[in-house]
Amino acid sequence: MSETPSSRDSPPERNANTHRRIVRERYSNIATNSEGSSCCEPSPGDGGSCCEDSTGTDSERLGYSTEDVESVAGDADLGLGCGNPKAIADLEEGETVLDLGSGAGFDCFLAAREVGSEGAVIGVDMTPEMIETARENVDKNDATNVEFRLGEIEHLPVADASVDVIISNCVINLSPAKAQVFSEAFRVLVPDGRVAVSDVVLTTSLPKSIKTDPDSLAACVAGASTVNNIEQMLKDAGFVDIRIEPKDDSAEFISEWDSERDMSEHIVSATIEARKPPAEQV
Repeated sequence: MSETPSSRDSPPERNANTHRRIVRERYSNIATNSEGSSCCEPSPGDGGSCCEDSTGTDSERLGYSTEDVESVAGDADLGLGCGNPKAIADLEEGETVLDLGSGAGFDCFLAAREVGSEGAVIGVDMTPEMIETARENVDKNDATNVEFRLGEIEHLPVADASVDVIISNCVINLSPAKAQVFSEAFRVLVPDGRVAVSDVVLTTSLPKSIKTDPDSLAACVAGASTVNNIEQMLKDAGFVDIRIEPKDDSAEFISEWDSERDMSEHIVSATIEARKPPAEQV
């Protein structure tokens, strides 16, 4: 897989507020109308998600187990994302977990089971409708160690050095200020805290028709960065032990995100891991 120069992996100039509005409107619709799944739109005339097939639920195709899906009550599982961050986070009892772009809370409730009653999970999302849905799901899951906060991932409503682990599922690519997201992640992590993220990465330059398409931006495509750029942003933020692993098998579901174009020709899902250095090294 070849990578393009860093100057090519960013969408064209777009006002950050407009960028966020496009994304917020899409996920507001998802929260209120159950539109879309796994960052994709329903195929014309099929009456359902373009990711549905006989191999399992959308979330199972993304790497979640049947037990994961069945263990979360309510409508927290919207089938969104491009992977399973819990699978790489190695969560331990008593840890505090922060989910960037927590949506209706699916990953938060799974994490809450891992960290136990002595741990805590914080979900941050900029879409009021998603926060409302997630908070309703707290009672349905008896998740007393989970809370949801309205806010932008570039300006986290979280105290300095208060989080052990940061997870996220196909959200950072949606940000118009990714370097700031990683800087904020570094700020809120405790020394030796870690990042365990599933996201999409750019593998080839995007055609102008995709880069300028608002729907492609909100659908986890036009805002993707290359592996090299993500690695550099993490380094600039102060992270060490950076590991980014593209998942070639994700082409199976990414190819279905657009009924007219094969997006797997341009992006692939990846796991992104990094660590904040110990206190003596910060």
